[in-house]
Amino acid sequence: MRQGMLLLHRWVGLVITVFLVVVGLTGSLLAFYSELDRLLSPRLYPESRPTIARLGIAQLADKAAELAPQAQVIAVTLREVERAEVRVAPRSEADADTLEFDTLLLDPQTGEELGRRKWGDLSQGRINLMPFIYRLHNELALGSFGLWLLGIIALMWTLDCFAGLYLTLPACRRELGGSFWQRWQVAWRIKWRGGPYRVVYDLHRASSLWLWLVLIVFAWSSVYMNLWDTVYTWTTRAVLDYQPSWTVVAEPTPPSTHGRLSWREAEKILLRQTDAQSRLHNVQVLSPVALRYSPESGTYTYQFRTNRDVQDRLGMTELIIDAHSGELLAFLLPSGQYSGNTVSSWLSALHKANVFGLTYRIFVCMLGLAITMLSVTGVIIWWKKRKAQLQSRMRRKNGVH
Repeated sequence: MRQGMLLLHRWVGLVITVFLVVVGLTGSLLAFYSELDRLLSPRLYPESRPTIARLGIAQLADKAAELAPQAQVIAVTLREVERAEVRVAPRSEADADTLEFDTLLLDPQTGEELGRRKWGDLSQGRINLMPFIYRLHNELALGSFGLWLLGIIALMWTLDCFAGLYLTLPACRRELGGSFWQRWQVAWRIKWRGGPYRVVYDLHRASSLWLWLVLIVFAWSSVYMNLWDTVYTWTTRAVLDYQPSWTVVAEPTPPSTHGRLSWREAEKILLRQTDAQSRLHNVQVLSPVALRYSPESGTYTYQFRTNRDVQDRLGMTELIIDAHSGELLAFLLPSGQYSGNTVSSWLSALHKANVFGLTYRIFVCMLGLAITMLSVTGVIIWWKKRKAQLQSRMRRKNGVH
């Protein structure tokens, strides 16, 4: 059993090392995404004017349509207090060749354009540096292939966490003396006065033990982020009541005789439904977050913040309607409605450092560096043992001759 776990930990660790270094370092930066993006691109963040009311989401969608008539508005997100992000897509295949951006940044109070960017495209300069880091962290900047690849890496990381924990446990032999807990205490300590290899070994083992609960949360939440519609959903539904929003919009709605609702018509229906559903579920609505249109499923999704949200910023309460008839399809709360949704909301908030304030964001930033350290020390330990094995074989071979 122990030998099998050792082989699993060794080879899985070696396979995922480079990927964990990338996601660890980029994750450290993403804990302060807004602050770094503001520092790099201050012109995209206008000064807030508290005395001026923000425009409605539908108004911002219409403003974007006027500014980019060759594009179709897909989503409006009030990610920051000072600006709105409008995602657009080509209206036709012909427009796809000429549309050089997929995001319009607007002043949410005036509708004035702040900038345009093709999200994550480094060729546009530093205004896309933080979005590129986000893409690198989430999908290795490789699109759907990178998303799946990192999802598989996250699964391997989850398994490796359990293998690593098992290997820290002391051998269950009575002749060693002392209780189990007394013998296990050694694994939790770093012998700083030992040799360089001993310090590296202790750093790898002790740090992984002290951080184990956090590491397993981040490993499994990475599965949620990347394999949300397969492995994560299958596993969660096996033990919890889980109703993710993607199941509502995954399949196209039946053909409708109604034309598509405009953004203003959709917003009007959504706000009316929001009021009705919040009263029905005894929920306090706090602020709008986003309004998205899905051409594939023919739906509008309204995302807003309520007192059921666990995040510090934004919100994950969702209301989904048919984009043609306005029929209510789903009203999903981030907590207190379905147990699987509650767990998923916490996983998302913890992974994105969007809970427990500045202290936790600093912790997540440092955790990314710790993950990098654990990956590098793991490789050093393997190489040291590999080198010793090769030298031993060489001595035996020379002895034979």
